[in-house]
Amino acid sequence: MKNENIKILLVDDEPDILEIVGYHLKKEGYQVFKASNGSEAVSNAKIVEPHLILLDIMMPEMDGIEACEKIRAIDGLENVVITFFTARGEDYSQVAGFDAGADDYITKPVKPKVLISKVKGLLRRLKSKESNADSILSFDGISINKDEYFVEVENGKITLPKKEFELLCLLASVPNKVFNREIILKTVWGQDVVVGGRTIDVHVRKLREKIGDDYIKTIKGVGYKFVI
Repeated sequence: MKNENIKILLVDDEPDILEIVGYHLKKEGYQVFKASNGSEAVSNAKIVEPHLILLDIMMPEMDGIEACEKIRAIDGLENVVITFFTARGEDYSQVAGFDAGADDYITKPVKPKVLISKVKGLLRRLKSKESNADSILSFDGISINKDEYFVEVENGKITLPKKEFELLCLLASVPNKVFNREIILKTVWGQDVVVGGRTIDVHVRKLREKIGDDYIKTIKGVGYKFVI
């Protein structure tokens, strides 16, 4: 992702910090948005949907700890990287910050080059978070890990044969969408492989035996869908 597409929310009650740090971030090409207290930070986060939040702890109206907790609860901001940006270095502040959902901690004052280096590292962490999110499909009672090729249900981990796993991934990729037999055959088995329609039924039956009957629904005369 190019710097000009990255949104950073800078939160601090000191105007000088907002100006100086904001200047150096903009110089690197980042989009910079500002807030001067915790309440404003939460409101702006909802609107801006930033990739990274630099959040002071000691602020009026709402401190950084509470703001962090509220931001973490906003739908769509699960992967935003939040780092506390504060002059306070006491251990209890750091522990409270991490408990609230922070990813990291930067102590003021910090040299511009060090700050930019830290920001770049935090943004790499965001990329890792998004990658991990894409590789795992999680639903109530079941989780599908596409990278490690296993399914986790309430009874534990299950390793499926390749075609069963690919069939499950396809259906779960768009929950509640009906996939017809032709699409399933082409996607899972390929156009060059000739298999009968009963092949899908057999694989679905085996899947149901392993993960339960509640997740895959038969749409008579059409195909199957993954229900949540």
